[in-house]
Amino acid sequence: MFPFVALAIAIAMLWRVPNQGLYLAIMVGMYVSTGIGIGTGFHRLFTHKSFTAGPYVRFFWAALGSMAIEGALTTWVAEHRKHHQHSDAPGDPHSPHAHHPEYDGTVWGVFYSFYYAHVGWLFHNSPTELERYVPDLLEDPVTNFVSRTYWMWVGIGLLIPTALGGLITWSWTGALLGFLWGGPIRTLVVHHITWCINSVCHLWGTRPFRTSDHSRDNPIFGILAFGEGWHNAHHAFPTSARHGLAWWKLDINYIVIRTMALLGIVKDVRLPSPASLEAKRLHR
Repeated sequence: MFPFVALAIAIAMLWRVPNQGLYLAIMVGMYVSTGIGIGTGFHRLFTHKSFTAGPYVRFFWAALGSMAIEGALTTWVAEHRKHHQHSDAPGDPHSPHAHHPEYDGTVWGVFYSFYYAHVGWLFHNSPTELERYVPDLLEDPVTNFVSRTYWMWVGIGLLIPTALGGLITWSWTGALLGFLWGGPIRTLVVHHITWCINSVCHLWGTRPFRTSDHSRDNPIFGILAFGEGWHNAHHAFPTSARHGLAWWKLDINYIVIRTMALLGIVKDVRLPSPASLEAKRLHR
C-alpha cells in the first residue's frame, strides 16, 4: 500500500517543484539497475548458474539484486528453484494453473489464476526449505553474508536515490522526491514487472520450444524485464545465460553477461547447442 501512497504524494509534489525530469531519471536508473540485479544476478547467476564469477562479482550482483526488495537472496533463489522443479504442477509456489482447479478459460478462472500467480501466492506460500534448495548459497560466504545482511542492502538501495535527489538539488524537497521516486515507486514498478513473469508469462504469449509446462515468450516483458519475459525459452533451457534465443529478441541481461565475459570478469557462459535448439523447437 505504501508505494501507492508514495506515488500519490510524489505526483502531487511534482506540480510545485522544478526538475521533474530529474526524479523520473532517478526512478528509471534505480529500476534498470535493480531489475538487472534480479535478472542477471539473482536469476541467471545464482539460481541457474548460467555463468561463473569470482567473489567480488558475486558480491556485487547479490547486493544489487537485494536492493530490488524482493526478499533475501537465499529465499528468492529457493522459491525460484522450487518453481522450476514443479512448474505449473502441484508444488509450484506461483503457478496460474496448479492452484486453481476450476481454471477452465472462463473470465473468472483466468482472472483468479492471474491474481494468484501475480501476487496472491505471497499470502499463501509455505515456509521456504533453504537447506533443501540452496545448500550451495548457504555454504558460500559471499551469498550467505549478503542474505544475512539483507535489510542493510535494502536501506542502501533507498539511501542512494535519496542522496542523489538531495545533493543534485541541494534541498530537502529534492531528497524526499528522490526517495519517493527512486525508492517505493521504483519498487512498485520492479515488483509488478517481476511478478508478471510468474503470471502473464504462464498465460499469454508464444511457445517456440517444447516444455512440460505453460511457459510463454511475451515480448512486452521480454523488453520491460530486460530479457526475462522470453520465458518459454528459459524453461526449455533453464541454465542458458541467454533467454532471447532469436536475433530480434532483445535480452539486456544477456548483453550484460556477454559484456562481462568479454572483459574477463566472468566465464563459463552457458548456451544451448544448435542441436538442442532444433530438438525442442516447435515451429520448424
